[in-house]
Amino acid sequence: MTDVVQTHNPTAETTRPTPPAARAAVKRPEVGEKLRGHDKVSRIPIKIIPTEVAPKKPDWIRVKLSSSAEVERIKSTLRRNNLYTVCEEAACPNLPECFGDGTATFMIMGDICTRRCPFCDVAHGRPRPLDTDEPRHTAETISDMGLKYAVITSVDRDDLVDGGAGHFAEVIERTRVLSPNCLIEILVPDFRGRMQIALDTLVETAPDVFNHNIETVPRLYKAFRPGSDYQHSLDLLKQYKARRPDLPTKCGFMVGLGETEEEVYALLDDLKAHDVDLVTIGQYLAPSKSHAPVDRFVHPDEFDRYMAYGKKLGFFNVWAGPMVRSSYFADRQYYGEPCPRPIRGKNPVSEADMKAGASVSKQTAC
Repeated sequence: MTDVVQTHNPTAETTRPTPPAARAAVKRPEVGEKLRGHDKVSRIPIKIIPTEVAPKKPDWIRVKLSSSAEVERIKSTLRRNNLYTVCEEAACPNLPECFGDGTATFMIMGDICTRRCPFCDVAHGRPRPLDTDEPRHTAETISDMGLKYAVITSVDRDDLVDGGAGHFAEVIERTRVLSPNCLIEILVPDFRGRMQIALDTLVETAPDVFNHNIETVPRLYKAFRPGSDYQHSLDLLKQYKARRPDLPTKCGFMVGLGETEEEVYALLDDLKAHDVDLVTIGQYLAPSKSHAPVDRFVHPDEFDRYMAYGKKLGFFNVWAGPMVRSSYFADRQYYGEPCPRPIRGKNPVSEADMKAGASVSKQTAC
């Protein structure tokens, strides 16, 4: 039976599993065709019930507004070189702040992913062949922007023999030539079924930071990371560190998907046991009503507890906050700077008041 990710006030109609006949009737996309929203998540093991009313965001979910001119300049530079950023494709709320600061996270290997994660806004489908000019264009753009720290990520490419590791390596090589003083962080997919060939490639042609996001706690993997495996992601990080102990490894995940605070501490224990150096923890925000719903908004005090626990465990640097994302001011985290504090409203809500309000809401719903 198909499991269900529920939003508000479930009914028999909204929780009914998708009939096998209906699933079989879903049209296979053409090469290059983008599936988003319901079309993207309709065939994953856990059924996503569209949210009817988006939950009100608390006072700490805020972003800084930045120069629209700088944002448009970066966008025009990217379009001119036929490049994508995860900032745009994943609808990151920090885009104005990061673009306004002259930074961006480049997303290589196209803008269509072979996975169907219901938290992500990147389109699913059958990707086009790799653009052989993309490594050169990426390196030239990094050089033109004068970046001192560049983050390179990608969609999942399960259609490629090496999962795209060779493409990452070519981007690294070309960037080293044109921008020898630029530090390079790569945020890689899990290379499931292709781990050893990917490790061989990226150990030889190495970045300055090796990053892979585990995304959520193991209990929620079936719902939120279909096609992925929690232990595999841990093994990828540990094996890379074992082969390149001179380089920092990094991992990020989200909260607000339905995990407990105790599960987050256990996840941090696992990351430390697998020799991760840098950690990012951020609030999940649903890109649309068709994506997995937000289970709860995590209070800034809880994020502070995660940072304190990470410091106790001995990580080099843990950034945890409502607007933190894996590549959010990645250079500052790399250099050991503390996590930026969240922007709060005029009347900030305490954690105790937030929990009391949630308790009243549940009693009213019952």
